[in-house]
Amino acid sequence: MHDQLRKYIETVSETSLPEAEFELLKKVFTPKKLRRRQYFLQEGEVCRYMAFIIRGAMRQYSIDNKGGEHILRFGIENWWMGDRESYTMLTPSRYNIDALEDSELLLVTNAQMQELIMASPTVARTVRIMDERSQIASQKRIHASISYTAEERYLDLQKTNPVFLQRFPQNMIASYLGVSPETLSRIRKQALSK
Repeated sequence: MHDQLRKYIETVSETSLPEAEFELLKKVFTPKKLRRRQYFLQEGEVCRYMAFIIRGAMRQYSIDNKGGEHILRFGIENWWMGDRESYTMLTPSRYNIDALEDSELLLVTNAQMQELIMASPTVARTVRIMDERSQIASQKRIHASISYTAEERYLDLQKTNPVFLQRFPQNMIASYLGVSPETLSRIRKQALSK
């Protein structure tokens, strides 16, 4: 499991992870398995861990006061999952995170991650690059949600994360895009006919 995280760190940082730093990494990341539909985090809890997904798929979502589900993020292999605000500030989360498939994770607390960043220049570089990529992705997602039509959001998702369309049910894709399942169905039919 840890070898997969090592490969990820080396790929992102474009640097090999020295053996001593890898030994530290193995000490702080704890393996965890989730069954399909099992919660990683529930609204109101503090997000104590960030999870690196070894195998499986997850989603982060909120439920509005009418019972509607709003998916903020999906996560698949070699992605990270957790509520960053709750994890960093130790405040109650407004989100739920659950497994959409049986999942294998590596968990790390914020304190452990900070220690690892101080001890490992390679991990520090990886985290900095990940933060930059995350900020860019968030900015693009906000821009798409306020500027794109529903069809443009679907086509953008199809281009940037086509695996989501294969791995996740259509009702969840619709929620992620902020459209009704009926609208998504119409958009998909139009896209296929083009």
